[in-house]
Amino acid sequence: MRRLSILLGLLSLLLAGCSSVGGGVPGDYRADGKASYYGKAHHGNRTASGERFNQNALTAAHRTLPFGTMVRVTNLNNDRSVVVRINDRGPFARGRIIDVSRKAAESLDMIRSGVVPVRVESLK
Repeated sequence: MRRLSILLGLLSLLLAGCSSVGGGVPGDYRADGKASYYGKAHHGNRTASGERFNQNALTAAHRTLPFGTMVRVTNLNNDRSVVVRINDRGPFARGRIIDVSRKAAESLDMIRSGVVPVRVESLK
């Protein structure tokens, strides 16, 4: 029984390592999924990185990318893109891969829809 527990633990670690795209080197992350945005309700609150959230800055929340990582987010509905800096953790809504600031959402032309399909690519 103990052996099975150890084996399952090692297997889960292996699978967790396979769940991200890229190997942690800047410029090697690329993922497609859904993006949402956050703004006024969170403006001024502390982010996970410790800085204050500014809805007028080009920033975003991502679950795993290091703080400070610059990523290009492209709206797959209209090909508009924006470069943002990761400074927070999230999104916490199922099926979403990134939350962008209101300013970034305006650049992506996603204010009206709220959620759009995107491609996220880290920059070197």
